[in-house]
Amino acid sequence: MKLFKLTTLLLFVFAATTSFAQNKTLPDVTIQELSGKKVNIKDYGENGKITVLNFWATWCVPCKKELDNIAELYPEWQEKYDMEVVAISVDNARSSTKIKSVVDSKGWEYEVLSDKNEDLKRALNFQAVPYTVVVDQEGNIVYTHDGYVEGDEYELEDLMEELTGVTDAPKEKKKKSKKSKKGK
Repeated sequence: MKLFKLTTLLLFVFAATTSFAQNKTLPDVTIQELSGKKVNIKDYGENGKITVLNFWATWCVPCKKELDNIAELYPEWQEKYDMEVVAISVDNARSSTKIKSVVDSKGWEYEVLSDKNEDLKRALNFQAVPYTVVVDQEGNIVYTHDGYVEGDEYELEDLMEELTGVTDAPKEKKKKSKKSKKGK
């Protein structure tokens, strides 16, 4: 009898956690555009698009490498998957003066926001960058990932294919990237 109660309790906890995780949405947090204009991050979950939030910092080499690699695929992704990338810097007030020059030198076409007080970072409860959050067309957080390894951008593309049903992405590039990733 005790085993039955324990099993039932565990199933209930699992179902409750799974249900909660599936319905998690962006928090109601205000951060800034580089121009200083305030924006509510929750609005990005309500635009009907797949939104990739990529948290980075000017001092973070893997962050910039990830955003550079995504930049090569971004125009194609926008067209195929009706999505957007929002690069969110977590540079503090002191180093945030470097954000615009880094973005300009890289030529990133993303919308770039600043979370210099780390309000959004705290609300999403993560510690280090790079950190990626994917929000589906209904505003649900469907994927999070910390760190960056060359080729992770193709995992993002696989997820976008799943979310949209579009599967005509260039598989040749993915195969090459995954091979090189395993070889390292």
